[in-house]
Amino acid sequence: MKRILLILVLFSTTIALSQEKIFEKEVSKISKRIDKITKTQKDSLKMKVIGIDKQLEKGEITEVTAEKLKKEVASYHARRIEKLVGEQERLLQLLVQDKTNGKIASSEEDELSTSQENDDENSFTIGNKTFHFNISGRDKEENEERKKRKWRSKNKQQRATTTQFVFAMGVNNVLNNNDLNSLNNSEYQFWRSRFYELGWTWKTRFSKNASQFYLKYGVSFLWNNLRLEGNRIHVKNNNVTEIQTFQNQLSDSRLRHVQMNFPVHLEWDFSKNKKYNNGFVRDRTHKSVRLGIGGFVGFKLGTRQYLEYVNASGSRIEEVQFDNFNMNTVNYGISTYLGYKSTSFYVKYDLNPLFKDTETRNISMGIRLDLN
Repeated sequence: MKRILLILVLFSTTIALSQEKIFEKEVSKISKRIDKITKTQKDSLKMKVIGIDKQLEKGEITEVTAEKLKKEVASYHARRIEKLVGEQERLLQLLVQDKTNGKIASSEEDELSTSQENDDENSFTIGNKTFHFNISGRDKEENEERKKRKWRSKNKQQRATTTQFVFAMGVNNVLNNNDLNSLNNSEYQFWRSRFYELGWTWKTRFSKNASQFYLKYGVSFLWNNLRLEGNRIHVKNNNVTEIQTFQNQLSDSRLRHVQMNFPVHLEWDFSKNKKYNNGFVRDRTHKSVRLGIGGFVGFKLGTRQYLEYVNASGSRIEEVQFDNFNMNTVNYGISTYLGYKSTSFYVKYDLNPLFKDTETRNISMGIRLDLN
């Protein structure tokens, strides 16, 4: 009987010591969290006050406004400390109550398992339940507000100007004397004379807020190809470029001029703007019909004529002739496009003649892709 009483006494003592150890450990965790909350809020308040002082030094705000802002942020962080510390104090009350009721731990095994689960100081144990907290450098509410402000600011800056990669291709030909009907009697093959364009554009809205009216500008490189009808080639005769019949049978006769252009367009983008729950309106582009009207100015980077034929001895010849062929170096013109989303029908027309001392002007029509 004495042995049984002795065992019961030792067992009860062990439980009491275990409970006391766990109780002290949990109280220590709560104390550390309260210290961390207080320090975090004070540090955040200090940084905000420094920011207000910098605004005051730069003259962005007045002294009256600065004092008002300081009082507001001080009041805000005081309320945050009161709220967050109050939560920890309520947990402490629960801990004391459970210790009084003997619910902290029931055996040495419970203590060991609880100790392993709560190595992280941001955890809290009452009875058989474990609570976890995430107390970071800034409280959650403040972080959310910062994220919203940053998103609004970043969004506004990003959406004011967007960028697009531009690719266009289609048919290339000439007009004589600005007469569209001259295409019917063109000396160049319509479907085999093609152009290709690669470029990069910036699209900036005119208003500060979301709108549908933009200025679009950029840089592009064009490869314009003109293939003559029949067995003919371009021949430079002093200051005149003539079209003459070639002595051998041609399989290809192609005049290519490469140019660098700087296009500018006024664009109406009828995409519907998006409105968020907080009232912020964000403009969306390339989601509906788009119309662009403008022009371009540029200069030619090089001109060459490609000839493929079989000579008198039966050998296949591929000849490249490097010459400007009396083409104007500087070129300028008008252009427009109309489309839906990223795809448009595209037309551009040179206002200055293709060749010097002529009334021959380049015209191009095709498909254009503006990829955000």
